[in-house]
Amino acid sequence: MRKPGSMHGLEELGRVRLSVNFYMRDCLYSEIASFYGIPNIPEDPDLAIEVGSRLCEELLEPLQATFGRIAIRSAYRAAVVTKFGNERGEGASVKSNSAYHVWDRPDENGFKGAAACIVIPWFADRYAGGADWRAIAWWVHDHLPYSHMEFYPKLCALNLQWHEKPVRRIDSFITPRGCLTKPEMQNHSEDHSNWYQDFPVLAAP
Repeated sequence: MRKPGSMHGLEELGRVRLSVNFYMRDCLYSEIASFYGIPNIPEDPDLAIEVGSRLCEELLEPLQATFGRIAIRSAYRAAVVTKFGNERGEGASVKSNSAYHVWDRPDENGFKGAAACIVIPWFADRYAGGADWRAIAWWVHDHLPYSHMEFYPKLCALNLQWHEKPVRRIDSFITPRGCLTKPEMQNHSEDHSNWYQDFPVLAAP
């Protein structure tokens, strides 16, 4: 698919189904792009569709099947949108976001990936009542083939990344801040089930 050059072309891209419940249109909205009038359109739609499908099929669909509706706050970001935000101090660089929010660019090692910032309303309600963010972090860690997660205080939103060479690292801006786990840490392969004893069982999409 060529990069859309018209509204109708963008409509066609938006109709592409990435998984059972998610379409490309769900992943194209960007508040910074909308506010400043910057088109958030992939330069390489085929690559964006490929990695977006993996993200939705392998991570978002199992989450939605298990916890109910998943809210996508931000997913795909065009390089031009990412660069604009970074220059304003509102996000990371294109280089560090490639194979992350910039779906249609491989990372510096040539590997493909895609990420979305999501809210899990089922857990957001619990978090508002005092639940520890690490409960959902460890659940995802133990059940899904993610590459990177990063948690934020508002609504316990998280960046969730699929990557063809997964790192399996969790970081957070919620206390306790910093790196919760990465492969060289002892807690990476421990039993974490005590964190989520009352959580639903992983459901098939």
